[in-house]
Amino acid sequence: MPWSSIRGPPELCPAPKERCSRRTRLLAAGAGSLAKAEPLIAIADFGTGNLRSVQQALMRVAPQVPTRVTSDPQVIDAAERVVLPGQGAMPDCMRSLTATGLEPALRRAAASRPVLAVCIGEQMLFDRSEEGEAAGLGLIAGRVVRFRASLDEQGRRRKIPHMGWNRVRQTCSHPLWEGVADDSYFYFVHSYYVQPAQQTVIAGEADYGGIFTCAVAQDNIFAVQFHPEKSAAAGLKLYANFVCWKP
Repeated sequence: MPWSSIRGPPELCPAPKERCSRRTRLLAAGAGSLAKAEPLIAIADFGTGNLRSVQQALMRVAPQVPTRVTSDPQVIDAAERVVLPGQGAMPDCMRSLTATGLEPALRRAAASRPVLAVCIGEQMLFDRSEEGEAAGLGLIAGRVVRFRASLDEQGRRRKIPHMGWNRVRQTCSHPLWEGVADDSYFYFVHSYYVQPAQQTVIAGEADYGGIFTCAVAQDNIFAVQFHPEKSAAAGLKLYANFVCWKP
């Protein structure tokens, strides 16, 4: 069945707006020729992340689109689009990604197909993290840094990790923001955040003792620090937009 015949409901798949500034795609070494992608959303399973919650959110917004939680590189290669979730410590996530053998398949997906990275998944796309001085995938230039100590409006020390609901300001128009009101609340749980080398990839920002990047967009990749699957209607709308996105 062609992908176009299993799109989500029209109200979940509006016509896309102008995209964020695009940069040259980073081609993965050894990508080779792949079979034609199936109408499948693969959720990368390397031992961390809210895998079932992500799958349930996708099934809710687009029940007619098959989804699969998988640690099989061949399934990642065959999928039309890929979700890279992540939870926990960046060094552990990168070690697990290597141990499962999924890294080459994820690089191939990131070179040409729609990819949505969530939470630590977003951080893994960058060059390096302060957390354990872990090296990332290097698909987006920049680094991952820890929140610095700061005081809130009442003079109390802000808690780290940043946990709970926070507003997200959209810094550019993008198909995944379609139908999501600017300054919508999303749910966060994190102690580290990304600092892109290029401002042009920043798609969303939030404030926690200072402005930080919480969403990035580069070509066929969109990544967020918050958890859409825990973010009520706004998060479900973002997932619905991802199902319909054709970068």
